Amino acid sequence: MHSAMGITVFIVILALAFDFVNGFHDTATAVATSITTRALKPKPAILLCAVFNFIGAFLGTEVAKTVGDNIVSHTVTPQWVIMAVLISSVIWNLLTWYFGIPSSSSHALIGALIGGAIAYNHSLNVVNWYNLFHSVVLWLILSPIIGFIAGYILMILLNWVLKPFKVHVVNKVFLKLQVVAAGFMALNHGGNDAQKSMGIITMALLSGGFISEFKVPVWVIFSCALAMALGTSIGGKKIIKTMGSGMAKLTPVNGFAAQTGAATVILGATLFHAPVSTTHIVTTTIMGVGASKRFKSVKWGIAKNIVWAWVLTIPITALFAAAVVLIGKMFFL
Repeated sequence: MHSAMGITVFIVILALAFDFVNGFHDTATAVATSITTRALKPKPAILLCAVFNFIGAFLGTEVAKTVGDNIVSHTVTPQWVIMAVLISSVIWNLLTWYFGIPSSSSHALIGALIGGAIAYNHSLNVVNWYNLFHSVVLWLILSPIIGFIAGYILMILLNWVLKPFKVHVVNKVFLKLQVVAAGFMALNHGGNDAQKSMGIITMALLSGGFISEFKVPVWVIFSCALAMALGTSIGGKKIIKTMGSGMAKLTPVNGFAAQTGAATVILGATLFHAPVSTTHIVTTTIMGVGASKRFKSVKWGIAKNIVWAWVLTIPITALFAAAVVLIGKMFFL
Protein backbone atom coordinates (compact mmCIF):
# COMPACT_ATOMS: atom_id res chain seq x y z
CA MET A 1 0.00 0.00 0.00
CA HIS A 2 2.88 2.34 0.79
CA SER A 3 4.38 1.53 -2.61
CA ALA A 4 1.08 2.25 -4.37
CA MET A 5 0.77 5.53 -2.47
CA GLY A 6 4.28 6.59 -3.46
CA ILE A 7 3.67 5.80 -7.14
CA THR A 8 0.33 7.61 -7.02
CA VAL A 9 1.92 10.73 -5.58
CA PHE A 10 4.57 10.63 -8.30
CA ILE A 11 1.88 10.22 -11.00
CA VAL A 12 -0.04 13.19 -9.60
CA ILE A 13 3.15 15.28 -9.72
CA LEU A 14 3.81 14.17 -13.32
CA ALA A 15 0.22 14.86 -14.37
CA LEU A 16 0.35 18.33 -12.84
CA ALA A 17 3.70 18.88 -14.59
CA PHE A 18 1.97 17.89 -17.86
CA ASP A 19 -0.83 20.35 -17.08
CA PHE A 20 1.71 23.05 -16.25
CA VAL A 21 3.60 22.44 -19.52
CA ASN A 22 0.26 22.31 -21.33
CA GLY A 23 -0.52 25.71 -19.82
CA PHE A 24 2.55 27.53 -21.09
CA HIS A 25 2.55 25.50 -24.33
CA ASP A 26 -1.04 26.52 -25.07
CA THR A 27 -1.00 30.10 -23.81
CA ALA A 28 -0.85 31.08 -27.47
CA THR A 29 -4.26 29.49 -27.95
CA ALA A 30 -6.00 32.34 -26.18
CA VAL A 31 -3.65 35.32 -26.32
CA ALA A 32 -1.65 35.21 -29.57
CA THR A 33 -4.10 37.22 -31.64
CA SER A 34 -4.78 39.72 -28.83
CA ILE A 35 -1.06 40.44 -28.46
CA THR A 36 -0.41 40.59 -32.20
CA THR A 37 -3.21 43.11 -32.82
CA ARG A 38 -2.14 45.05 -29.69
CA ALA A 39 -5.55 44.65 -28.08
CA LEU A 40 -3.62 43.58 -24.98
CA LYS A 41 -0.02 43.80 -23.86
CA PRO A 42 1.66 40.43 -23.18
CA LYS A 43 1.50 40.47 -19.37
CA PRO A 44 -2.20 41.46 -19.00
CA ALA A 45 -3.12 39.06 -21.82
CA ILE A 46 -1.37 36.12 -20.17
CA LEU A 47 -2.84 37.00 -16.76
CA LEU A 48 -6.34 37.15 -18.27
CA CYS A 49 -5.74 33.79 -19.90
CA ALA A 50 -4.50 32.24 -16.64
CA VAL A 51 -7.52 33.41 -14.63
CA PHE A 52 -10.08 32.16 -17.16
CA ASN A 53 -8.21 28.89 -17.69
CA PHE A 54 -8.49 28.32 -13.93
CA ILE A 55 -12.24 29.05 -13.90
CA GLY A 56 -12.84 26.93 -17.00
CA ALA A 57 -11.35 23.85 -15.37
CA PHE A 58 -14.33 23.71 -13.00
CA LEU A 59 -16.95 23.56 -15.78
CA GLY A 60 -17.21 19.75 -16.00
CA THR A 61 -15.50 16.34 -15.93
CA GLU A 62 -17.01 14.41 -18.85
CA VAL A 63 -13.95 14.97 -21.04
CA ALA A 64 -11.84 13.63 -18.14
CA LYS A 65 -13.89 10.41 -18.21
CA THR A 66 -13.32 10.05 -21.96
CA VAL A 67 -9.55 10.30 -21.47
CA GLY A 68 -9.26 8.30 -18.24
CA ASP A 69 -11.81 5.53 -18.70
CA ASN A 70 -13.45 5.34 -22.14
CA ILE A 71 -10.44 4.72 -24.40
CA VAL A 72 -8.18 2.51 -22.26
CA SER A 73 -9.46 0.96 -19.03
CA HIS A 74 -7.60 1.37 -15.74
CA THR A 75 -7.83 -2.43 -15.34
CA VAL A 76 -5.23 -2.97 -18.09
CA THR A 77 -2.89 -0.10 -17.17
CA PRO A 78 -0.91 -0.45 -13.94
CA GLN A 79 0.32 2.74 -12.37
CA TRP A 80 3.89 2.53 -13.67
CA VAL A 81 2.52 2.38 -17.25
CA ILE A 82 0.52 5.55 -16.58
CA MET A 83 3.79 7.05 -15.35
CA ALA A 84 5.48 6.15 -18.65
CA VAL A 85 2.58 7.69 -20.57
CA LEU A 86 2.95 11.00 -18.74
CA ILE A 87 6.74 11.10 -19.15
CA SER A 88 6.38 10.55 -22.91
CA SER A 89 3.71 13.26 -23.19
CA VAL A 90 5.70 15.84 -21.22
CA ILE A 91 8.84 15.23 -23.30
CA TRP A 92 6.88 15.66 -26.56
CA ASN A 93 5.31 18.87 -25.26
CA LEU A 94 8.70 20.27 -24.29
CA LEU A 95 10.23 19.39 -27.67
CA THR A 96 7.42 21.00 -29.68
CA TRP A 97 7.45 24.04 -27.38
CA TYR A 98 11.21 24.42 -27.84
CA PHE A 99 10.89 24.39 -31.63
CA GLY A 100 7.83 26.68 -31.56
CA ILE A 101 5.48 24.10 -33.09
CA PRO A 102 1.84 24.42 -31.93
CA SER A 103 1.22 20.69 -31.62
CA SER A 104 -1.53 19.10 -29.57
CA SER A 105 -0.91 18.33 -25.90
CA SER A 106 -4.19 16.40 -25.88
CA HIS A 107 -3.25 14.07 -28.69
CA ALA A 108 0.24 13.62 -27.25
CA LEU A 109 -1.35 12.29 -24.07
CA ILE A 110 -3.86 10.07 -25.86
CA GLY A 111 -1.24 8.72 -28.27
CA ALA A 112 1.06 7.86 -25.37
CA LEU A 113 -1.81 6.21 -23.49
CA ILE A 114 -2.66 3.99 -26.47
CA GLY A 115 0.96 3.05 -27.16
CA GLY A 116 1.75 2.35 -23.51
CA ALA A 117 -1.32 0.17 -22.99
CA ILE A 118 -0.73 -1.87 -26.16
CA ALA A 119 2.95 -2.40 -25.34
CA TYR A 120 2.24 -3.53 -21.78
CA ASN A 121 -0.55 -5.95 -22.71
CA HIS A 122 0.85 -7.05 -26.12
CA SER A 123 -2.65 -6.69 -27.49
CA LEU A 124 -4.60 -4.24 -29.63
CA ASN A 125 -7.83 -5.25 -27.89
CA VAL A 126 -7.05 -3.19 -24.77
CA VAL A 127 -8.02 -0.04 -26.71
CA ASN A 128 -11.69 0.79 -27.17
CA TRP A 129 -11.31 1.61 -30.86
CA TYR A 130 -14.95 2.66 -31.24
CA ASN A 131 -14.66 5.32 -28.52
CA LEU A 132 -11.23 6.33 -29.79
CA PHE A 133 -12.60 6.93 -33.27
CA HIS A 134 -15.78 8.74 -32.24
CA SER A 135 -14.36 10.81 -29.38
CA VAL A 136 -10.83 11.51 -30.65
CA VAL A 137 -10.06 10.66 -34.29
CA LEU A 138 -13.34 11.98 -35.68
CA TRP A 139 -12.87 15.24 -33.77
CA LEU A 140 -9.19 15.31 -34.77
CA ILE A 141 -10.38 15.45 -38.39
CA LEU A 142 -13.55 17.51 -38.01
CA SER A 143 -12.62 20.17 -35.44
CA PRO A 144 -9.86 21.85 -37.51
CA ILE A 145 -12.14 21.82 -40.56
CA ILE A 146 -15.01 23.29 -38.56
CA GLY A 147 -12.59 25.85 -37.10
CA PHE A 148 -11.46 26.91 -40.59
CA ILE A 149 -15.06 27.21 -41.82
CA ALA A 150 -16.13 29.09 -38.66
CA GLY A 151 -13.29 31.61 -39.03
CA TYR A 152 -13.97 32.06 -42.75
CA ILE A 153 -17.75 32.54 -42.44
CA LEU A 154 -17.59 34.72 -39.32
CA MET A 155 -15.05 37.02 -41.00
CA ILE A 156 -17.16 37.27 -44.16
CA LEU A 157 -20.21 38.21 -42.05
CA LEU A 158 -18.27 40.78 -40.03
CA ASN A 159 -16.87 42.36 -43.19
CA TRP A 160 -20.39 42.66 -44.59
CA VAL A 161 -21.88 44.10 -41.38
CA LEU A 162 -19.01 46.52 -40.76
CA LYS A 163 -18.64 47.74 -44.35
CA PRO A 164 -20.45 51.09 -43.75
CA PHE A 165 -18.18 52.04 -40.83
CA LYS A 166 -14.77 53.67 -40.96
CA VAL A 167 -11.76 51.43 -40.41
CA HIS A 168 -10.34 53.35 -37.43
CA VAL A 169 -13.72 53.21 -35.64
CA VAL A 170 -14.02 49.46 -36.26
CA ASN A 171 -10.47 48.86 -35.02
CA LYS A 172 -11.09 50.90 -31.87
CA VAL A 173 -14.25 48.96 -30.99
CA PHE A 174 -12.82 45.53 -31.77
CA LEU A 175 -9.66 46.13 -29.78
CA LYS A 176 -11.97 46.16 -26.75
CA LEU A 177 -14.12 43.27 -27.96
CA GLN A 178 -10.98 41.19 -28.40
CA VAL A 179 -10.42 41.28 -24.66
CA VAL A 180 -13.85 39.68 -24.19
CA ALA A 181 -13.09 37.14 -26.93
CA ALA A 182 -9.75 36.27 -25.28
CA GLY A 183 -11.54 35.60 -21.98
CA PHE A 184 -14.14 33.43 -23.74
CA MET A 185 -11.37 31.53 -25.50
CA ALA A 186 -9.36 30.98 -22.30
CA LEU A 187 -12.49 29.82 -20.43
CA ASN A 188 -13.19 27.10 -23.00
CA HIS A 189 -9.52 26.18 -23.25
CA GLY A 190 -9.47 25.50 -19.51
CA GLY A 191 -12.83 23.72 -19.75
CA ASN A 192 -11.46 21.18 -22.21
CA ASP A 193 -7.70 20.93 -21.70
CA ALA A 194 -7.47 20.78 -17.91
CA GLN A 195 -9.79 17.77 -17.90
CA LYS A 196 -7.21 15.57 -19.62
CA SER A 197 -4.89 15.60 -16.60
CA MET A 198 -7.90 15.13 -14.33
CA GLY A 199 -8.71 11.98 -16.32
CA ILE A 200 -5.19 10.55 -16.00
CA ILE A 201 -4.97 11.23 -12.25
CA THR A 202 -8.39 9.67 -11.64
CA MET A 203 -7.35 6.69 -13.77
CA ALA A 204 -4.27 6.27 -11.54
CA LEU A 205 -6.40 6.49 -8.39
CA LEU A 206 -8.64 3.74 -9.77
CA SER A 207 -5.69 1.61 -10.83
CA GLY A 208 -4.15 1.95 -7.36
CA GLY A 209 -7.41 1.06 -5.63
CA PHE A 210 -7.83 4.44 -3.91
CA ILE A 211 -11.31 5.02 -5.39
CA SER A 212 -13.92 2.51 -6.56
CA GLU A 213 -15.54 4.37 -9.48
CA PHE A 214 -14.53 6.98 -12.04
CA LYS A 215 -15.47 10.19 -10.27
CA VAL A 216 -12.99 13.07 -10.32
CA PRO A 217 -12.25 14.24 -6.74
CA VAL A 218 -12.55 17.97 -6.03
CA TRP A 219 -8.87 18.20 -5.03
CA VAL A 220 -7.90 16.82 -8.44
CA ILE A 221 -10.01 19.45 -10.23
CA PHE A 222 -8.49 22.24 -8.14
CA SER A 223 -4.91 20.97 -8.55
CA CYS A 224 -5.21 20.63 -12.34
CA ALA A 225 -6.86 24.05 -12.63
CA LEU A 226 -4.08 25.64 -10.60
CA ALA A 227 -1.28 23.87 -12.49
CA MET A 228 -2.66 24.96 -15.85
CA ALA A 229 -3.17 28.53 -14.65
CA LEU A 230 0.41 28.72 -13.34
CA GLY A 231 1.78 27.28 -16.57
CA THR A 232 -0.28 29.76 -18.57
CA SER A 233 1.14 32.64 -16.52
CA ILE A 234 4.60 31.81 -17.90
CA GLY A 235 3.48 31.81 -21.53
CA GLY A 236 5.08 30.56 -24.73
CA LYS A 237 6.56 33.37 -26.80
CA LYS A 238 7.71 31.19 -29.71
CA ILE A 239 4.29 29.66 -30.30
CA ILE A 240 2.57 33.02 -29.78
CA LYS A 241 4.72 34.40 -32.60
CA THR A 242 3.90 31.48 -34.91
CA MET A 243 0.16 31.61 -34.30
CA GLY A 244 -0.26 35.36 -33.97
CA SER A 245 1.69 36.55 -36.97
CA GLY A 246 3.34 33.56 -38.60
CA MET A 247 0.36 32.32 -40.60
CA ALA A 248 -1.64 35.42 -41.54
CA LYS A 249 -1.62 39.17 -40.92
CA LEU A 250 -4.34 40.00 -38.38
CA THR A 251 -6.35 43.12 -37.54
CA PRO A 252 -8.48 43.53 -34.37
CA VAL A 253 -11.57 42.32 -36.27
CA ASN A 254 -9.63 39.30 -37.53
CA GLY A 255 -8.44 38.52 -34.01
CA PHE A 256 -11.96 38.77 -32.62
CA ALA A 257 -13.32 36.46 -35.34
CA ALA A 258 -10.55 33.90 -34.79
CA GLN A 259 -10.93 33.78 -31.01
CA THR A 260 -14.74 33.79 -30.98
CA GLY A 261 -15.02 31.17 -33.72
CA ALA A 262 -12.46 28.89 -32.10
CA ALA A 263 -13.96 29.21 -28.60
CA THR A 264 -17.40 28.28 -29.95
CA VAL A 265 -16.05 25.16 -31.68
CA ILE A 266 -14.18 24.10 -28.51
CA LEU A 267 -17.32 24.62 -26.42
CA GLY A 268 -19.27 22.40 -28.83
CA ALA A 269 -16.62 19.67 -28.59
CA THR A 270 -16.65 19.83 -24.78
CA LEU A 271 -20.44 19.39 -24.79
CA PHE A 272 -19.86 16.19 -26.81
CA HIS A 273 -17.25 15.05 -24.23
CA ALA A 274 -14.52 15.14 -26.88
CA PRO A 275 -10.89 15.88 -25.81
CA VAL A 276 -10.01 18.11 -28.75
CA SER A 277 -6.87 20.05 -29.52
CA THR A 278 -7.53 23.71 -28.82
CA THR A 279 -4.31 24.45 -30.71
CA HIS A 280 -5.60 22.73 -33.86
CA ILE A 281 -8.87 24.62 -33.73
CA VAL A 282 -7.40 28.07 -33.10
CA THR A 283 -4.75 27.57 -35.79
CA THR A 284 -7.23 26.62 -38.50
CA THR A 285 -9.65 29.35 -37.41
CA ILE A 286 -6.85 31.91 -37.90
CA MET A 287 -6.22 30.37 -41.32
CA GLY A 288 -9.93 30.63 -42.16
CA VAL A 289 -10.01 34.28 -41.13
CA GLY A 290 -6.94 35.00 -43.25
CA ALA A 291 -8.35 33.09 -46.23
CA SER A 292 -11.58 35.12 -46.13
CA LYS A 293 -9.61 38.08 -47.48
CA ARG A 294 -7.71 36.04 -50.04
CA PHE A 295 -6.16 32.60 -49.92
CA LYS A 296 -2.71 33.98 -50.70
CA SER A 297 -2.75 36.00 -47.48
CA VAL A 298 -2.28 32.78 -45.48
CA LYS A 299 1.30 31.55 -45.23
CA TRP A 300 0.51 28.00 -46.26
CA GLY A 301 4.14 26.87 -45.90
CA ILE A 302 4.04 27.45 -42.14
CA ALA A 303 0.55 25.94 -41.99
CA LYS A 304 1.84 22.83 -43.78
CA ASN A 305 4.56 22.30 -41.16
CA ILE A 306 1.97 22.62 -38.40
CA VAL A 307 -0.32 20.09 -40.08
CA TRP A 308 2.56 17.59 -40.24
CA ALA A 309 3.03 18.02 -36.48
CA TRP A 310 -0.67 17.25 -36.00
CA VAL A 311 -0.54 14.10 -38.15
CA LEU A 312 2.58 12.76 -36.46
CA THR A 313 1.76 13.54 -32.81
CA ILE A 314 -0.37 10.47 -31.97
CA PRO A 315 1.81 7.84 -33.72
CA ILE A 316 5.10 9.32 -32.47
CA THR A 317 3.97 9.59 -28.84
CA ALA A 318 2.39 6.12 -29.08
CA LEU A 319 5.70 4.63 -30.27
CA PHE A 320 7.68 6.62 -27.72
CA ALA A 321 5.48 5.49 -24.81
CA ALA A 322 5.52 1.90 -26.11
CA ALA A 323 9.34 1.96 -26.14
CA VAL A 324 9.47 3.32 -22.58
CA VAL A 325 7.04 0.63 -21.38
CA LEU A 326 8.91 -2.21 -23.15
CA ILE A 327 12.21 -1.02 -21.62
CA GLY A 328 10.48 -0.83 -18.24
CA LYS A 329 9.20 -4.40 -18.59
CA MET A 330 12.67 -5.61 -19.56
CA PHE A 331 14.52 -4.05 -16.62
CA PHE A 332 11.99 -3.68 -13.82
CA LEU A 333 9.57 -6.60 -14.14
